[in-house]
Amino acid sequence: MRRHGASLPAKASGKASSVQAVAAEGPGGGVRILIGEDDAAVAEALQYSLTQSGYAVDRVSHGPAVLEALKDNVFGLLILDLGLPMLDGLEVLRRLRRRNHRLPVLILSGREKADEKVLGLDLGADDYLVKPFSINELQARVRALLRRNQEHAAQPVISYARLKFDTVTRTPSINGRVLPLSPHEIGVLEVLIHRFDRVVSKDQIMERLYSYDKDVGYNAIEVYVHRLRRKLEGSGLAVRTLYGRGYVLEYAAAPNEDLRLKDLERPANKAGL
Repeated sequence: MRRHGASLPAKASGKASSVQAVAAEGPGGGVRILIGEDDAAVAEALQYSLTQSGYAVDRVSHGPAVLEALKDNVFGLLILDLGLPMLDGLEVLRRLRRRNHRLPVLILSGREKADEKVLGLDLGADDYLVKPFSINELQARVRALLRRNQEHAAQPVISYARLKFDTVTRTPSINGRVLPLSPHEIGVLEVLIHRFDRVVSKDQIMERLYSYDKDVGYNAIEVYVHRLRRKLEGSGLAVRTLYGRGYVLEYAAAPNEDLRLKDLERPANKAGL
């Protein structure tokens, strides 16, 4: 059996045909995870590793079994392979979201196609991992998704000024109108709004955007922040840059306040005017 540092293969032989459950053994907080994976070797490795980390883990091997298992609504996370038989992962995800099921979903796929990744995220997946991957990386992403889900459950809608952010559907709106943001821009806003009026470093934003694009860098973050700043006009909020430190989402200064600040910063002439 593979240990935590091992990499999982893109595909291996063997099938698991029914729900198989393993009880938690470690400090994972008792969260129950469902794995939808038809490759028995991959599924067993995932189940073993997550169980050792304290999660209660069930696994099934085809799409209809995933939907059936989720009727009980006892799971805190779904790990979903796109290549499931009988009903593929994208269709399973589509039906879940159509039911308004808000369970966090981590997609697994042996194919690194940009359009497939975008489609999965647009259908409501929370993260996307391409095989082969390391157990350590999967464990880190599971922890991040569960933390984010706990934050959202504690505060489903965050409001500042005229901006509202639905943390469940990840939908921002200004005065009731949905704000058209790209997935990257939503990711940036999500980090900033959860740390409102506090400095957020570029590294913190990179960590959040990693699930969308492994190659994201500082220059790309600057582009996303620039676009977000423009789209937030009229919300009563502004993104301020603190050079060398990061960004702050804060209340926008009133126009007359901006003028007063400029007056204070302007040096007086010799006549004292």
